[in-house]
Formats: sequence, C-alpha cells, structure tokens
Amino acid sequence: MKAEIQSVVDEIEQALSLLRRHLDWDVALKRLDELNALSESPDLWNDPTNAQKLMRERDQLSKSVDIVQSIRRDLDDNVGLLELGEMEDDETVVAEAEEALKQLGHDVAKRQVEALLSGEADGNDTYLEIHAGAGGTESQDWAQMLARMYVRWAERRGYKVEAVEASEGEEAGLKSVTYIIKGLNAYGWLKTESGVHRLVRISPFDSAARRHTSFASAWVYPVVDDSINIVIPESDVRVDTYRSSGAGGQHVNTTDSAVRLTHIPTGIAVACQAERSQHKNRAKAWDMLKSRLYEAELQKREEKASAEAAAKTEIGWGHQIRSYVLQPYQMVKDLRTGVQTTDPAKVLDGDLDAFMEASLAARVKGAATAVVEDID
Repeated sequence: MKAEIQSVVDEIEQALSLLRRHLDWDVALKRLDELNALSESPDLWNDPTNAQKLMRERDQLSKSVDIVQSIRRDLDDNVGLLELGEMEDDETVVAEAEEALKQLGHDVAKRQVEALLSGEADGNDTYLEIHAGAGGTESQDWAQMLARMYVRWAERRGYKVEAVEASEGEEAGLKSVTYIIKGLNAYGWLKTESGVHRLVRISPFDSAARRHTSFASAWVYPVVDDSINIVIPESDVRVDTYRSSGAGGQHVNTTDSAVRLTHIPTGIAVACQAERSQHKNRAKAWDMLKSRLYEAELQKREEKASAEAAAKTEIGWGHQIRSYVLQPYQMVKDLRTGVQTTDPAKVLDGDLDAFMEASLAARVKGAATAVVEDID
C-alpha cells in the first residue's frame, strides 16, 4: 500500500476511534437495542410526550451508529479490494480502490460531525437571539443581516423558523430578535455560533462612503422538553410587561401584552411578544427562561465554558468569533478554526456548514479556539 493511501487509512481509523469513544460504543449499542424494543411496545403511545422523546432519542442514536458502521464497512471493503488488486497485480482495481479511499477520507470529516451530534441537548429545537452592538443604525442593520443569514441557513436545512420577539431599530435594522428554530439537531448544529460577529464594509448610511466596523452578537440555547425538570422560584424572577411593537393601523396592539422576565440571581433576561395574549407570552417566556438556565448549566459542564463566557461579555473588539469583510476586499474568517472564504455573499445567504463543521469538530477534539489572527 502506498504511503499516501496508508496515511488516509490511518486518518480514517483515528476518526473511527474518536467516534467510538465519544459515543461510548458498547453502551450506545446496548441503549439502541433497548430503544428499538421499547419502540415496538403496543403501549408506547399511551404517553405521547414520552413516546416522542423516546423515538427522537432512538432516531438520533441510530443515525450516529449507522454512520460509524458505514464508515467501518466502506473502509474494510476498499482496503480489501486494494489488497486483492495488489495481489493479482490488477492496476485498474488498485486505482479504483485508492480513489474510493481518498473520497472516503474527504467524506469522513462531514459524516464524523453528524455522528458527533449526540450531546445531551443536541437533538433539540433551539432558540437563537441576535443583538446589535454599540453603533446605532450601523450595528442594527448588521444585526438584521445576521438574522437573515441564520434564517436562510435554517431554511436550507428544512428547519421551521418562528419569530418570538423583535425590537426594530429607529431608522433601520434590528436592535434585537429572538427565533425558535425547530428541526432535528437544530441546537447541535447552531451551538457553536454563540458569540460576537464583526462586519467591515462601506456604510450605506454614510454619505461620505467611509468604511465602518459593526458588531452584533448571536446567542444559542436549546429548547427544553418536559423530561428536563427545571425549578425556578418565582421570587427569583422579575416580570415586566410592555406594549408589543409591530404593524400599525388596525393591527396595532394597544395592550401591554409583551412580557420580559429577568432572573435576578444570574441577570439572564428573556422577552416574548409573539402572541397577542399576555398570558401566552408569559408562558412562552417562562419556557425560554428555563431553556436559558439549562443552557447555562450545560456550558458549565464543558471545559471551554470560561472562554465561551468571555466571548459574550461585550459586543465589540476582542470578543468576535468571526469577521465578515466586504470592503476593500471580500473575506469571511472564523477566528477559532481559521476556516475562511472569499465569497461572503454565499455565507450571508446561509452557506454556513463549513464553519459549523469545523467548530464542532474542534470542540469535540478539544482543540484550542480563539487563537487565529483576525483580518482588517
């Protein structure tokens, strides 16, 4: 076997070893057998909530196991074919097997990330908050561009997006917006997008056509279901009501139906104005607050929690995770992984998978983050 091909095989073997350790392979297989048996029980759907949770866990675990087994099978088949071709001195078979192994090596990275989406909340729906940084209209316009980018990404994956709360800028853009994104692994894919995003461009709001730098932040946290018990004493929460913003005329909301909840011990605040009923907005806001507190607990369990918390302390210089430069040249660069592209238009239209895959892989492997030099 050529040294080049042996290197590819070794990399695939390393990826398989990582996946098996991450999934705790023997435990995963045993749990999948249990879930398959439970899914065939005639009493399963007597409790629809539990049944949906069980089926979701089974589908997620089954997908991860299938990916590992598929990689193993493809690797063994092509290595066997290569050895057979070498034994029979058949150059055509050898060339086909080598090409198949190279292609498998290219595919493994993406399939590996999909299999690694097996964290405690990775399969859940997710909330996504976007907040404009300092800078008024410039940053508010950038916040709206960032929000559109993530909505387009979600639509590309077939996810459902619902607006929960939005605060419009005085002249243009958004001061803040919150979405709930529904779909398998929505939180797992988006969780590494939390942080500050920096935009450099010639401002459309500057008559002198000068270059401006703007900041906006994204914050991602999972939707929690009824199986996760989170108790929040009401005495720890301040409740504020205010009038929802939105369309005028006959659609104007003249009651204080929007609700903001502030968790006093942590300072975490959420708001909801999606419904015309204050009661419904209050209930949804409580769900959001539980999700935020759950996400905070998940972050504590991760080794890089302190670094990620620092990235959220200030929406400005020194805290960005990704830079988007539109002038004088065009480039998007992730400062944690070094992944970059010279086509920001595609990125701003939702082409984010390469950035997400690299960040997820780095997180699982324990690679250092926030060490790449920024771009001007």
